[in-house]
Amino acid sequence: MTAGPRMGFFTDTSVCIGCKACEVACKEWNLVPEDGPLRLTGDSYDNTGALGASTWRHVAFVEQQRDDQGLRWLMSSDVCKHCSSAACLEVCPTGALFRTEFSTVVVQADICNGCGYCVPACPFGVIDRREDDGRAFKCTLCYDRLRDDLQPACATACPTDSIQFGELGELRERARERVAALHDAGVAEARLYLDDEDDGIGGAGAFFLLLDEPEVYGLPPDPVSTTRDLPTLWRAAALAAGTLLAAVAVSFVEGRR
Repeated sequence: MTAGPRMGFFTDTSVCIGCKACEVACKEWNLVPEDGPLRLTGDSYDNTGALGASTWRHVAFVEQQRDDQGLRWLMSSDVCKHCSSAACLEVCPTGALFRTEFSTVVVQADICNGCGYCVPACPFGVIDRREDDGRAFKCTLCYDRLRDDLQPACATACPTDSIQFGELGELRERARERVAALHDAGVAEARLYLDDEDDGIGGAGAFFLLLDEPEVYGLPPDPVSTTRDLPTLWRAAALAAGTLLAAVAVSFVEGRR
């Protein structure tokens, strides 16, 4: 498997119309089962609620009452971030999760044993297990389509180019130009989320242009890999174990005198 340029998503929420075509395309192409009868959650017009094992793309609807401008809808199609420092992959004991030649993170359902370690490891709450068999599932960034030089189904279906797919370097340049254009147009609140490779997850394979704080969209403001401190913890544990063994050895020697 030869590694190529890193591929990913840039989601421009400023042009998302909430049509959910991306959700439907994702389910149809990947044969993702339905989440049950379609129904409103009671909190908004959103009928899926959140990402999960059977919702790999989720379009959030955020209704805001702004004193100066009246009612505003914020819509954003959320997805797995395909983190550079992917805690889900790092804690998997079976190798069910792997990093592809496109630097994306994929779950191999036939290898997953349903242990669930990956679920709490994800700082975004993306990955989850299906109730019927317990195995974990999430967005694969349409790995099978990428291998055939096709773009992911969600990006193909998006009618407004809110979801853009390509090489991450090119997408970042395009995203910064878009933010600058919005600022020039008076949209001062436009900002990029997860475009920094020096963040707490080592950079993401999916980043977003937002029109408000990340928390408004249900996103963590400063995500950090849950396995970030493991090397330090292992070194500390090794040092403690070495100290304990040394003390035991000294006690043994002293006891034989």
